[in-house]
Amino acid sequence: MLQVREKEIFETLKNIRKFKFVVIGGYAVNAYALPRFSVDCDIIIREINELDKIKNVLLKLGYVKENIDKNSYYNNCERYEKNLENNFKVSIDILIKDILDRQTGVVFSADWVFDNSEIRILKGKTITEELKLRIINIDALFVMKMISCRSTDIRDIFMLSPNLKNKNWIKKEISDRYDFDNRLSKIKEKISSKQFKDGLQGIYGYIDDVVFEKHKKALLGFEKN
Repeated sequence: MLQVREKEIFETLKNIRKFKFVVIGGYAVNAYALPRFSVDCDIIIREINELDKIKNVLLKLGYVKENIDKNSYYNNCERYEKNLENNFKVSIDILIKDILDRQTGVVFSADWVFDNSEIRILKGKTITEELKLRIINIDALFVMKMISCRSTDIRDIFMLSPNLKNKNWIKKEISDRYDFDNRLSKIKEKISSKQFKDGLQGIYGYIDDVVFEKHKKALLGFEKN
């Protein structure tokens, strides 16, 4: 079913890629690190008229608008879900004009995301398909995920860390919005636990000890900046 779900997401992205949006979240991570699987895809738009265009395509593809829990990670967002075989689902979250991290209160504007995005190749984990899409760039993606600092985010930034472009820019962007040392301390505690590598491999597959230490060193390198 992982393959069926991922194939559905890729087919959906193919059908809406002519519209103006940026891919964020787990599928954005796949453009820069070992692909991991996700049952949903997050995109952001900055113009409200894009919402109707994308929504109309999703409805034609069999998606249904769903209510989002008030405690959801995102604020101004519409979710569209599609039932697949055996009652498995995929979903598309459309974030409108900004992204609010409810845990920290930090807001990222759609303009900021678009300014820090580029056309990249998105690769699947269970399928061989590739798509060219506008995707948030690696440093901006890292900023968002480091501020959020959920367990999933920490696993993602661990995998992204060796490929970062500008750590000084990242540190400033985070520090302007939140307590950088607080976030780094939380990450350091998490990745030093015995369970972290097992959880990481459960998402990304087998990771060699040498590769693991390389990623850990790159992430902890922020302490020296």
